Amino acid sequence: MKPRISVITLGVDDLARAVAFYRDGLGWLTRGIVGSAEQHSAVAFFALQPGIQLALFPRASLALEAGVAEPPSGTSGCLLSHNVARREQVAEVLAQAAAAGGRILRAPRDTAWGGHAGYFQDPDGHPWEVAWNPKWPVEDD
Repeated sequence: MKPRISVITLGVDDLARAVAFYRDGLGWLTRGIVGSAEQHSAVAFFALQPGIQLALFPRASLALEAGVAEPPSGTSGCLLSHNVARREQVAEVLAQAAAAGGRILRAPRDTAWGGHAGYFQDPDGHPWEVAWNPKWPVEDD
């Protein structure tokens, strides 16, 4: 198997609220919710970068689709990371996430690996790292 990630799917409690957080609060582009809640197919997609999408899918629908128990709200077994081009952008992105309804988990700070990072949770409890790593150049938008 060739390693490749095409879609990162997050289970959410309230799809409309989650879409509003990422679309309206963070400014990410989406066509909105597609599919049917009644058929457990309602989902929203956000293009992250070429070839990679973020999908928001109701927790109950995700559990039904995958054939697993529905995970409790506010839990996540992974950490998503958003790297920025400049050190000061860490605080800017965290402020944007907080204004959109996210919860700051850890304020920006210098790291042991020589960078600068902070953490927030989206409204469904998924943790995000916002990091500037001087060894990983990121194209400035």
